[in-house]
Amino acid sequence: MSSVSTPFLFDSNKHSQISTPLLFIFLFISALLWLRSKFRQSPLPPGPRGLPLVGYLPFLSTNLHHNFADLAKIYGPIFKLRLGAKLCFVLTSPSSINEVLRHHETVFDNRDATVSARLCTYGGSDIVFSQNEGDWKKLRKIFARKMLSKANLDASYPLRRQEVRKIIKGVLESAGTPIDFGELSFLAAVKSVMAMIWGGSGGLTGVAVTDLEAKFREVVDELMVLLGTPNLSDLFPVLGCLDLQGIARKMKKVSNRCDEILNSAIEGQRKKGRNGLENRGFLEFLLEVMEGEDNSESITENQLKGLLIDIVIGGTDTTSTVIEWTMTELLQQPNTMKKVIEELTNVVGLNQMVEEFHLSKLHYLDAAIKETLRLHPPVSLLVPRVSSKTTTLEGYTIPKGSTIYFNVWAIQRDPKVWENPLDFMPERFLNESNEKMYDFSGNKIEFCPFGSGKKSCAGIPLAERLLVLILASLLHGFEWKLPEGSKLDLEEKFGIVTRKLNPLVVIPTPRLSNLELYNTM
Repeated sequence: MSSVSTPFLFDSNKHSQISTPLLFIFLFISALLWLRSKFRQSPLPPGPRGLPLVGYLPFLSTNLHHNFADLAKIYGPIFKLRLGAKLCFVLTSPSSINEVLRHHETVFDNRDATVSARLCTYGGSDIVFSQNEGDWKKLRKIFARKMLSKANLDASYPLRRQEVRKIIKGVLESAGTPIDFGELSFLAAVKSVMAMIWGGSGGLTGVAVTDLEAKFREVVDELMVLLGTPNLSDLFPVLGCLDLQGIARKMKKVSNRCDEILNSAIEGQRKKGRNGLENRGFLEFLLEVMEGEDNSESITENQLKGLLIDIVIGGTDTTSTVIEWTMTELLQQPNTMKKVIEELTNVVGLNQMVEEFHLSKLHYLDAAIKETLRLHPPVSLLVPRVSSKTTTLEGYTIPKGSTIYFNVWAIQRDPKVWENPLDFMPERFLNESNEKMYDFSGNKIEFCPFGSGKKSCAGIPLAERLLVLILASLLHGFEWKLPEGSKLDLEEKFGIVTRKLNPLVVIPTPRLSNLELYNTM
């Protein structure tokens, strides 16, 4: 029995001597495989080398969207670069932007708030820079679905109309002399937006309103400049406390002045009481929400102010910039200008001024504005996002905390997407299917000048009405020509809004024979 079973007996000493190194090798290989699976992530995208500490900063020019477009031709539609202490990724393809803004929106939910942005929005108490999902949903609902509802926008039309007519009257008084068209457009936009914020006459009347508007307009100008100024504290957060450029200090001063104005307006509105529906401004509406009994919609005073800042910044500089670019392109294309004017004559007639009910019938002007937005998106790189966790995008790793730029300027000029992309051709948007397909909501990433996804621009309904009303009124009321000897140019100046580098200066001549029409309010 024992002799039969001997070959199969377990020799513990010998096995121990053999199994120990085998076990070690097995564990070692297992550890290597685990580490490989753990750290063998998709590679980072390619990108240009930079310098120690400063990264690629010294090699960038002022027109960042142009730089990024050139780099994309070398490194591809997704590339990385380090700007100071920040690891950044630039997306220059519809598919990658669609992935981030629509399919991975929870990972890239938050926008990259600069020091200036946090200071002027009460620590991100607004829609654009809110970091809290619950707060953002509530603010977006109040702002987009209620404050800018069709009923509210219809009711506030008399306020917009009155301010645009004042601008028209002022242009008539300056007829025959050169006018800075960008400044004119900004004045029309900012006065219209402020009228909608304060509401009708009521208690804030006369000098009080005029003084309030003048101060607020001055503050808005300063806010826009500071928001568009590159800040070392954003690129090197460790230096933030030093505020080497003094931008935070300046922004705090401007924000304090803005806060005083808003506090004065809030106090005046409370004293004034409620207006009728037609005279109700955005401020009164928000106060009703803030002081209402519905806790689900209750907002803080800082959130109220943040929403007002959003509508002023989003509804003025962006609107006026698009108006100036559109006029520039139309002056460059006389045949296109002729078609716009003919449409205005047919739809509006020469015996009246433009009204808001005309706007939906101005299809060619709408196409010209879309073509302008394609070639000159006001926010060329949209508002950058930040990744909340490490993720994979089209085969590349995007680490947590990275900043994401979206070069919509390059996409909207891409010959792979658009036929004759550098030509100004409004007709490309007149096709019925294209007219519906390429709206301002960003459903087609190839055309998303106001962003896409759930965090696209919330003020589109107001921007559409105000932009077209101002531009149509100026084009219908006057003929515009360049001063003798001057030339048009399309040079750009990158910033929070991509403006013309050189202002458009033009001379207006009354187009309507009955000058009394210019005085109607």
